Amino acid sequence: DENGLDEMDNRILETIIEKFNGGPVGITTIATAVGEEAGTLEEVYEPFLIQEGYLKRTPRGREATVKSYQHLGKKMPGSTGGLF
Repeated sequence: DENGLDEMDNRILETIIEKFNGGPVGITTIATAVGEEAGTLEEVYEPFLIQEGYLKRTPRGREATVKSYQHLGKKMPGSTGGLF
């Protein structure tokens, strides 16, 4: 797409947001949900998503960032849309 993400990148982000409420979620769980090997996700897709700011790796698992929600047109949990 216009941001350099391919179909699998978008699928990974959408899975984390839709199925796991934005994370944190483990890499093996993500791999199972998208039908890809965990090693492939870690070596091929994850570095780009982290580098571009769509995904962050925490001690508890992977989490979608604000940029991911914006890219996919999703509303972040707990956001009211206003300043307060």
